[in-house]
Amino acid sequence: MNASNLFSSKVPEDATLNFTALGFKYGHTVEEHEVVTEDGYILTLFRIPGRRKTPILIMHGTGDHADTFIVRGKKSLAIALANASHDVWVGNLRGNKYARRHLKLNPDTDQEFWDFSFHEVGNYDLPATIDYVLNATGEPKLQSIGHSQGSTIHFVLLSTKPEYNEKIKLFIALAPVAYLNHITPPVSTISDIGPAIDQFARQIGMEEIPGDKLPKINFNNLKCGLGTENSLQCAALSLFYSIGFDPKTIESDFFQILIGHYPGTTSRKTLTHYNQIALRKKFSYYDNGPKWNKKIYGSALPPEYDLRQIKVKTAMLVGRSDLIATVKDSEILRTLLPNVVRHHLMKPKSWNHVDFIWRVDMDVYMFPVILELLDKYD
Repeated sequence: MNASNLFSSKVPEDATLNFTALGFKYGHTVEEHEVVTEDGYILTLFRIPGRRKTPILIMHGTGDHADTFIVRGKKSLAIALANASHDVWVGNLRGNKYARRHLKLNPDTDQEFWDFSFHEVGNYDLPATIDYVLNATGEPKLQSIGHSQGSTIHFVLLSTKPEYNEKIKLFIALAPVAYLNHITPPVSTISDIGPAIDQFARQIGMEEIPGDKLPKINFNNLKCGLGTENSLQCAALSLFYSIGFDPKTIESDFFQILIGHYPGTTSRKTLTHYNQIALRKKFSYYDNGPKWNKKIYGSALPPEYDLRQIKVKTAMLVGRSDLIATVKDSEILRTLLPNVVRHHLMKPKSWNHVDFIWRVDMDVYMFPVILELLDKYD
């Protein structure tokens, strides 16, 4: 498929609809809830009510938001679970378009708003969301699904606050990310220059990624085959290709919809934390430098997360062509987590990082596996 075929002058309706409107369009009523974290972030939480008792919480990845689980319409994970009568809750993590609020801080003027990595998200956003769902439903436990960073924050929470192991029946990790020891180009190339990129971002005061302080680049001049298409589309296409995007599984009509929702935003510190993990080859707390590490952790180096504390039944779904959550790194996780009930390699050899959220045939290869696991460990 020629890259230029991915773009059209006509904007599809689904590219303009938010989570609630998409849910309604595809046959479901959506409730909007508000979660306030211990440190003051205000997060929108979506619910598609279902007849089954055990609630299911779904958490998105870096630079993403709740739309990712419904933007495929009838072939979306949220809709598939709702059609199976599950009580579906879809969360949002601080900094995205549904979570740009705080009790005291303004994301547009206060850099402190963006002073977080996935560690804070795992320690504040995820437990606040879990507690809200359990309090709202009156259920003692839920089942959870996390994609990419959505899995990382589970590993953070369950290892640092072990009491939350008692609140989750089953955790399904889609493209699980904890170790980044076996990443290869182009991801490893980006990681290698990560410290320089981080330093540049600090110098220009860019804490939100992407933000309005990002230098404007004329992507139309790049050889991406898009002629006069706008720079955001070209940038998005370049990003998707770098993480394993496959036009055969994310067709041009759907790509038009994606452009209306992405890219999302995250913090500089989140990307830096992941980069530290890739360079050190350890799943560790944020590295603040020796001086601050000694004050915060009592040692010059940040401690590693103790995955032995995670007792929750965990299933891992892994893509054979995932350039970020590689098969080899999932094997490291498999050996360290005490209660892995399934380590599933997706059948298509081409399955990559974004296929877990956007691939056209998720309903054939992924949804049956997830539904089976949810039923088995309910």
